[in-house]
Amino acid sequence: MHQITYMPADDPLFGTVDVDLDHEAGVLVVVGDGVPRADVRRAAGTPLESHVPIGTRDPGRLTMSVDGTAVSLRPAKGFLTRGSYRVDIGSGAKEYGHRLVPVSLGTSRLLREGTSLGVFTSTGDGIVTAEWETGTAPGPYDASVGYALAAAFGTGAEPMWKLTLDAALAIWF
Repeated sequence: MHQITYMPADDPLFGTVDVDLDHEAGVLVVVGDGVPRADVRRAAGTPLESHVPIGTRDPGRLTMSVDGTAVSLRPAKGFLTRGSYRVDIGSGAKEYGHRLVPVSLGTSRLLREGTSLGVFTSTGDGIVTAEWETGTAPGPYDASVGYALAAAFGTGAEPMWKLTLDAALAIWF
């Protein structure tokens, strides 16, 4: 039996955004009246990582599409820095047009070609919130990508000093 988390988000710019996450099956779907559909899928037979909502950070075992078009999905491995937990996507000629990167313990910033669009929060349980930057013009595609990446990989990361200390202690003990 698969555990499915279905959580609607009330986005201030795009209305209701539905996030369906099935951690065990490795399927995430984002839909809404104001955003295109986004799908993230983990390949069958992939060893399940419980700390990653979609189940893996291995780019070779993940696929993503937005509005029916495949996009390249490249989550970094995640190790000693917050930046190492970034997730990049691209489509067509733009290899990496969007990036979700942790900025605090619980939040990640969505960038489009280096420009900050907003901050997302998700603890990996399918619940996602977005706070859009004032003065930016995020579009429906941006929203769909942001919700999908935040739900699939969670948001935030420990500060570098804590990650480094944890890695050093793991070597000693």
